Amino acid sequence: MNAFRFIARLGLVLAFLFPFALLADYESPETVDGTTYVGPEEARALFDQRVPFVDVRTSSDYDAGRIPGAINLTVERDQSQSDITEESLLEFVGSKDADVVLYCNSTPCWRTAAAAERAVEWGFTSVHYYRLGFPSWQEAGYPVE
Repeated sequence: MNAFRFIARLGLVLAFLFPFALLADYESPETVDGTTYVGPEEARALFDQRVPFVDVRTSSDYDAGRIPGAINLTVERDQSQSDITEESLLEFVGSKDADVVLYCNSTPCWRTAAAAERAVEWGFTSVHYYRLGFPSWQEAGYPVE
Protein backbone atom coordinates (compact mmCIF):
# COMPACT_ATOMS: atom_id res chain seq x y z
CA MET A 1 0.00 0.00 0.00
CA ASN A 2 1.43 3.36 -0.93
CA ALA A 3 1.74 6.22 1.54
CA PHE A 4 -1.19 8.16 0.07
CA ARG A 5 -3.61 5.25 0.53
CA PHE A 6 -2.34 4.63 4.04
CA ILE A 7 -2.85 8.26 5.04
CA ALA A 8 -6.30 8.33 3.42
CA ARG A 9 -7.37 5.19 5.28
CA LEU A 10 -5.92 6.47 8.54
CA GLY A 11 -7.86 9.70 8.02
CA LEU A 12 -11.10 7.76 7.56
CA VAL A 13 -10.49 5.72 10.70
CA LEU A 14 -9.72 8.84 12.74
CA ALA A 15 -12.75 10.67 11.33
CA PHE A 16 -14.90 7.75 12.46
CA LEU A 17 -13.36 7.49 15.94
CA PHE A 18 -13.00 11.21 16.74
CA PRO A 19 -16.65 11.81 17.72
CA PHE A 20 -16.50 8.83 20.08
CA ALA A 21 -13.38 10.24 21.71
CA LEU A 22 -15.24 13.49 22.36
CA LEU A 23 -18.09 11.60 24.03
CA ALA A 24 -15.67 9.78 26.34
CA ASP A 25 -14.98 13.08 28.13
CA TYR A 26 -18.60 14.27 28.14
CA GLU A 27 -20.02 15.45 31.45
CA SER A 28 -23.74 16.22 31.59
CA PRO A 29 -24.72 19.69 32.80
CA GLU A 30 -25.38 20.03 36.52
CA THR A 31 -28.68 21.76 35.86
CA VAL A 32 -31.10 22.13 32.98
CA ASP A 33 -33.12 25.34 32.74
CA GLY A 34 -36.78 24.84 33.51
CA THR A 35 -36.23 21.61 35.49
CA THR A 36 -35.67 20.69 39.11
CA TYR A 37 -32.44 18.86 39.89
CA VAL A 38 -32.90 15.77 42.07
CA GLY A 39 -30.36 13.52 43.70
CA PRO A 40 -30.96 9.95 44.86
CA GLU A 41 -32.81 10.90 48.05
CA GLU A 42 -35.18 13.30 46.27
CA ALA A 43 -35.71 10.76 43.48
CA ARG A 44 -36.63 8.13 46.07
CA ALA A 45 -39.12 10.51 47.72
CA LEU A 46 -40.73 11.15 44.32
CA PHE A 47 -40.77 7.39 43.66
CA ASP A 48 -42.54 6.85 46.98
CA GLN A 49 -45.10 9.47 45.90
CA ARG A 50 -45.67 7.41 42.72
CA VAL A 51 -44.33 10.10 40.39
CA PRO A 52 -43.74 8.62 36.90
CA PHE A 53 -40.12 7.80 36.03
CA VAL A 54 -38.85 7.81 32.45
CA ASP A 55 -35.72 5.82 31.65
CA VAL A 56 -34.13 7.47 28.59
CA ARG A 57 -31.34 4.87 28.22
CA THR A 58 -31.05 2.37 25.42
CA SER A 59 -33.45 -0.56 25.50
CA SER A 60 -30.59 -2.96 26.31
CA ASP A 61 -29.67 -0.91 29.40
CA TYR A 62 -33.33 -0.75 30.40
CA ASP A 63 -33.73 -4.52 29.97
CA ALA A 64 -30.66 -5.13 32.15
CA GLY A 65 -32.22 -3.31 35.12
CA ARG A 66 -34.31 -0.24 35.91
CA ILE A 67 -36.19 1.67 38.54
CA PRO A 68 -39.46 -0.22 39.14
CA GLY A 69 -42.35 1.06 37.06
CA ALA A 70 -40.17 3.25 34.84
CA ILE A 71 -41.09 3.41 31.18
CA ASN A 72 -38.34 3.28 28.56
CA LEU A 73 -38.47 6.20 26.13
CA THR A 74 -35.02 6.24 24.56
CA VAL A 75 -33.54 9.56 23.47
CA GLU A 76 -31.52 9.78 20.27
CA ARG A 77 -29.58 12.78 18.98
CA ASP A 78 -31.89 12.86 15.97
CA GLN A 79 -35.30 13.53 17.54
CA SER A 80 -37.04 11.74 14.67
CA GLN A 81 -35.34 8.53 15.88
CA SER A 82 -36.29 9.00 19.56
CA ASP A 83 -38.97 7.09 21.41
CA ILE A 84 -39.52 10.11 23.64
CA THR A 85 -41.80 12.58 21.92
CA GLU A 86 -44.15 15.21 23.20
CA GLU A 87 -47.01 12.78 22.61
CA SER A 88 -45.39 9.71 24.22
CA LEU A 89 -44.34 11.68 27.29
CA LEU A 90 -47.78 13.27 27.63
CA GLU A 91 -49.46 9.88 27.29
CA PHE A 92 -47.33 8.42 30.09
CA VAL A 93 -47.40 11.42 32.45
CA GLY A 94 -50.99 12.52 31.86
CA SER A 95 -50.59 16.29 31.68
CA LYS A 96 -47.88 18.83 30.99
CA ASP A 97 -47.99 20.10 34.56
CA ALA A 98 -47.65 16.65 36.18
CA ASP A 99 -44.39 15.64 37.87
CA VAL A 100 -42.04 13.40 35.92
CA VAL A 101 -38.52 12.14 36.68
CA LEU A 102 -36.05 11.60 33.81
CA TYR A 103 -32.92 9.48 34.28
CA CYS A 104 -30.09 7.75 32.44
CA ASN A 105 -26.66 6.31 33.35
CA SER A 106 -25.10 9.06 35.48
CA THR A 107 -23.06 12.10 34.52
CA PRO A 108 -21.39 10.83 31.32
CA CYS A 109 -24.85 10.20 29.81
CA TRP A 110 -26.09 13.02 27.58
CA ARG A 111 -29.59 11.57 27.23
CA THR A 112 -31.12 12.88 30.48
CA ALA A 113 -30.17 16.49 29.75
CA ALA A 114 -31.39 16.18 26.15
CA ALA A 115 -34.71 14.67 27.27
CA ALA A 116 -35.14 17.33 29.96
CA GLU A 117 -34.43 20.15 27.50
CA ARG A 118 -36.91 18.71 25.02
CA ALA A 119 -39.61 18.22 27.66
CA VAL A 120 -39.27 21.85 28.74
CA GLU A 121 -39.43 22.97 25.09
CA TRP A 122 -42.64 20.93 24.70
CA GLY A 123 -44.18 22.80 27.65
CA PHE A 124 -43.77 20.30 30.50
CA THR A 125 -43.49 22.32 33.69
CA SER A 126 -42.62 19.82 36.43
CA VAL A 127 -39.62 17.95 35.05
CA HIS A 128 -37.23 16.44 37.61
CA TYR A 129 -33.70 16.05 36.23
CA TYR A 130 -32.13 12.99 37.89
CA ARG A 131 -28.62 13.53 36.56
CA LEU A 132 -26.93 10.81 38.63
CA GLY A 133 -29.45 8.28 37.36
CA PHE A 134 -29.66 4.54 37.68
CA PRO A 135 -26.15 3.87 39.06
CA SER A 136 -26.77 6.16 42.04
CA TRP A 137 -30.18 4.55 42.59
CA GLN A 138 -28.54 1.12 42.76
CA GLU A 139 -25.70 2.36 44.99
CA ALA A 140 -28.28 3.70 47.45
CA GLY A 141 -29.77 0.21 47.69
CA TYR A 142 -33.15 1.28 46.31
CA PRO A 143 -35.38 -1.29 44.57
CA VAL A 144 -34.65 -2.32 40.99
CA GLU A 145 -36.34 -4.62 38.53
